[in-house]
Amino acid sequence: MNDIEQEPPSSEQPEQLAEPVSSENAVDAGKPQSVARSAGIVSIAVMFSRVLGLIREQVFAHFFGAGFLNDAFQLAFRIPNVLRDLFAEGALSAAFVKVFTDYQITKSEQEAWKLASLVLNALAVVLSVITIIGIIFSRQFVNLIADGFSPEKAALATTLTQIMFPFILLVALAAVAMGVLNTKGIFGVPASASTVFNITSIVFGLLFAYWLSGGSWTTSVDRNMIPDGPAQWAIIGMSIGTLIGGAAQFVMQIPSLYKVGFRFSPLLSFVDPGVKRVMRLMGPAILGTSAVQINVLVNTFFVSSIDGGISWLGYAFRLMQFPIGIFGVAVGTASIPVLSRLAAQGNTKDFRDTLSSSMNLVFLMTLPSACGLIVLGQPIIRLLYLHSGGAFKESDVPMTAWALSGYAIGLTGYAAIKVLSPAFYAMDDAKTPMLVGVASIFVNAVASYFFMSWLSTVAVEPGRPTGLGHVGVALATSVVAIVNFVALAVIMRSRIKRINGRNILKGFMKIAFASAVMSAACYFSLLFLESEFPTRSFSVKFIEAFVPIAVGGLIFVGMAKLLGVTEIEKLYSIFAKKLRRA
Repeated sequence: MNDIEQEPPSSEQPEQLAEPVSSENAVDAGKPQSVARSAGIVSIAVMFSRVLGLIREQVFAHFFGAGFLNDAFQLAFRIPNVLRDLFAEGALSAAFVKVFTDYQITKSEQEAWKLASLVLNALAVVLSVITIIGIIFSRQFVNLIADGFSPEKAALATTLTQIMFPFILLVALAAVAMGVLNTKGIFGVPASASTVFNITSIVFGLLFAYWLSGGSWTTSVDRNMIPDGPAQWAIIGMSIGTLIGGAAQFVMQIPSLYKVGFRFSPLLSFVDPGVKRVMRLMGPAILGTSAVQINVLVNTFFVSSIDGGISWLGYAFRLMQFPIGIFGVAVGTASIPVLSRLAAQGNTKDFRDTLSSSMNLVFLMTLPSACGLIVLGQPIIRLLYLHSGGAFKESDVPMTAWALSGYAIGLTGYAAIKVLSPAFYAMDDAKTPMLVGVASIFVNAVASYFFMSWLSTVAVEPGRPTGLGHVGVALATSVVAIVNFVALAVIMRSRIKRINGRNILKGFMKIAFASAVMSAACYFSLLFLESEFPTRSFSVKFIEAFVPIAVGGLIFVGMAKLLGVTEIEKLYSIFAKKLRRA
């Protein structure tokens, strides 16, 4: 992995069956910088996915804007999308990797592959039943989550929910495949599954949209107006494309599964010890890992009465997911197999070092990202979503930017949870994240009500009767994410005696200072560009977004190196080594 670590097993050369992972290999895998290298691989793959995810949001913004159609789609996709976060980036993946890794260490490859088949088959049965129930009761789910929807918007959201509910089953199967490949040292292929999803959903979504609508559709400037038939058929086409994309991200991993030795077995048992152990870890882990996503559902309930509110939050949340996916999920995904091996061996020192190093990597990558999104939210949103002739309007830009600022405040905490929660699962403790998650859901409901009520009285205008109410629920999500992270960190410290807190705090303060200097540079460079370019052509929007990003990025790297942030030196050495090899 680095010059003292193993390279991950090649997908062309699977490990031999019936041979447990050696302790030597496990120890090597546990070095802190191995997480940095693996996270780099995942980051590159996820970066392409997030870029395409932004392109997908641009497609929605251009063709459907922020209002009736996109509100209905966002609500309909919210249920399977929340479960995608649980499965693909949370409970299932973390629980399965833990048990699968233990089987390789304490049993054999053959037993591990048998477990993989059993888990796949059990999930297929359970989630098929859940999918059928979800389709039947979609209207009830929509009414529960979006109490403020008009009957017409609720009817469209119900249809879209029924179409996309099987997405849950497809993404769960993809998560098991991802877990298997990650334990084999293969991170790029599963991390690229989301890229395949985005490409497939965009292409097939637009094809079905044009076909079902008759070739064209229009969206009204008035968010309260019910769209015509072709426009509603177009958004239905996008939901069909989304479902096809869900299938594609599982299918694309199958060749790699076979290359590392997996062979499907038609076995089904809910009483198998391995299956029961995965399910036992998964049950409480679902709440523990998904607190923020469940809070998003709660927030949807509060904001459903604001026309365009769900869309503004959705576009903002997609932008926040970009650094979380590239950095937080990448570090978390790379650290799960390492932490699981170290926990299985009882190697507390390396477990502690790996965890603290992973936390510092998250801080290094997400603190400046959060500051950048707050300072440069409007020019970024204007560049990405505001296009000539599109349904997304200039009046939507500040509303989305305010929501983005609310979310960005908690970005670092949100990303850090992606590392801390799996660390508890690696220690066979799924109860603690569950309890913290349940508590955070309650806190979020109270905070959302308070912040929304307060901000609904701020910046009220004739065209904005609810003020910045939607920003309140974004801010509540951030506050809860930070509280969740702090609680998990304090409990983890008590479990492993210490978590190198001084090093983490010292690194955090250095990164925060560098981020503050970067923010000032971004702000003043943006002011200068706005004064120099009063018009807003595409080239000007591009300059206003990317020049401050480039200036701020260079200043942050310079300040981080000047302050001696060790993680940036690790990343630099990894990329320099790669370039020398190339």
